[in-house]
Amino acid sequence: MVFLNKDKGFYLILHGTRRVVHEYIRRDGRLMVDPALQGMPEDSSREPLEELCSRLLRIATESEIDLDTARVNRELETRTLLDQLPDFIYVKDRRSRFVFANAAANRISRARLGSDLVGKTDFDLLDNETARRLFITEQEVMSSGVAINGLEERVRLPEGRILWLMTTKTPLRDASGQIVGLIGISRNITERKRQDDLRHGHARLLEMIARGQPLTAVLDALVRLVEAELDGIIASVLLLDETGERLMNGSSPNLPLAYVKLIDGFEIGPRRGSCGTAAWRREAVVVRDIQADPLWDENFRELALMFGFRSCWSSPLLGPDGRVLGTFALYSAAVREPTPLETELTAMATDIAGIAVERAHNEARIQHMAHHDPLTGLPNRAFFWAQFSRALHEAQRERRKVTVAYIDLDNFKTINDTLGHAAGDEILRSLAARMSNCIRASDLLARLGGDEFAVVFSNPGHDEIGVIRRLQQLRAEIARPVVLEGQSLVATCSMGVAFFPQDGETPEALLARADKAMYEAKGMGRNMLQISGRMAAEPRV
Repeated sequence: MVFLNKDKGFYLILHGTRRVVHEYIRRDGRLMVDPALQGMPEDSSREPLEELCSRLLRIATESEIDLDTARVNRELETRTLLDQLPDFIYVKDRRSRFVFANAAANRISRARLGSDLVGKTDFDLLDNETARRLFITEQEVMSSGVAINGLEERVRLPEGRILWLMTTKTPLRDASGQIVGLIGISRNITERKRQDDLRHGHARLLEMIARGQPLTAVLDALVRLVEAELDGIIASVLLLDETGERLMNGSSPNLPLAYVKLIDGFEIGPRRGSCGTAAWRREAVVVRDIQADPLWDENFRELALMFGFRSCWSSPLLGPDGRVLGTFALYSAAVREPTPLETELTAMATDIAGIAVERAHNEARIQHMAHHDPLTGLPNRAFFWAQFSRALHEAQRERRKVTVAYIDLDNFKTINDTLGHAAGDEILRSLAARMSNCIRASDLLARLGGDEFAVVFSNPGHDEIGVIRRLQQLRAEIARPVVLEGQSLVATCSMGVAFFPQDGETPEALLARADKAMYEAKGMGRNMLQISGRMAAEPRV
């Protein structure tokens, strides 16, 4: 180990960590020896390493011996070699003050303090919490005499940047074996830690997707992972709605809530900001200056600037078939283009988000297929029973009425026999669409099988006369002609109606009463509505 001080004109050469050769070199290139340095006074109030350096300074002009030029050159080469290493190499005294630091370590000090590390402590360079943690670790090493190897240290620099260091700290002993300081070697492993964090985060996200975690939870975790790796960046995921025309908020945990509400549901287009344009073009859009870029029209521009955003880079989320599923965007308060790291993370995020969204869509399709009739798209019998039971349970708790109607198409078998099943299926699809348009979101319409349907009215405040009127309107809608291959066809239906709680208190009892009333309507001539226990007529209001 070599210590260089050009101002004082000497080099201290340390051979190993247990023995100190007390030699120094004057400015004129002569090697000097201090025999008095073979021991230290017991009552010295100064630290041994500090005393050693001080005494070297005091004898810089004393007796001379001939210098081995080749040896000096070797020692100088050692110092040069240390300065070429990317690792931080340093020596500290018992008070954790730097007495030597190579060029890599000094670069941080010069950037922060404008000078080298020698004579300073970590408290001069770092925040108190970090410096205190390092000080305690070093004091333990020097007190115990036990080196530590492979210690991962997290260091926050004053400007906020985080360094991860893999450090070895070894006690430094003088000729008598007394610990006079420590030698440290720290390797910057920040990039490796970042890659490890990304790899673990990537695996965690894929596990969340595989376990069927909610899409919102997956997207939130993805956004936070990306934001944790970048400085001054806010990330956002927007999802394309079913129409393929509007972007809805998918995950924007750190965007201002007011901004999220304002952009939620905006239409995509060729000049609709970074995200709207990326979805429209199906390609990445980089806007380095929102204020000057024509892709941000006046309304969007003012909105972004109001919240302090100056640049925005957005990429579309694409499904396996190339469909646009949404967008992933990064916002910055600076006018600039994305860094290579930001571009890399955006590519990773769009891949993960695309997988998550596509899986959510597939699961939704599977759930829909399990609960809905494939021909008409209406809820199937199994889903009807589950929802009907739920509606009755809520009605019992809230003491309100529920109405169920059983609907059967009249003479539909004749249509199938004369026109064929393909024509019959087309008529069923058409009539199901008409019925869907006649009911409210709070109502339940289902295909029970064949040409049989059921509808449940459970919205609060409904009355019998109003329900009968709506059913008559539904019956009239079914009876409108259906045009099939240029031919006008008319299909009618018979309806049976039952009321909760007077006609029954279970789904089975109520549907059985409605089914019985429906057959009574068919027996009286079809194309009629029969209320359980009595004949229905046009409501009188």
